[in-house]
Amino acid sequence: MYIILVYDIALDENGAKVLRHVFKICKKYLSHVQKSVFEGELTKSQLQKLTVELNNWIRDDKDSVIIFKNRNKNWLTKQFIGMDTSAATSNFF
Repeated sequence: MYIILVYDIALDENGAKVLRHVFKICKKYLSHVQKSVFEGELTKSQLQKLTVELNNWIRDDKDSVIIFKNRNKNWLTKQFIGMDTSAATSNFF
């Protein structure tokens, strides 16, 4: 399935540590698109592993992760405003 993942980490006293770990976990499974945005194809088991790993670091009262799922990555088009990073994010058509 095709995944778009976005996260928001509160930058308090432990936020930088949480942010580093969340970024590394996401990078292990998905392609980094922009700041806190990742995308890519995952199997159900890979998505489950990703979710378990993130749950070890995400603080329920301060941080959030949103995972958009779809069976087909061609369900949308991508439009850039400002700096075009399409060379790094060519997964959308």
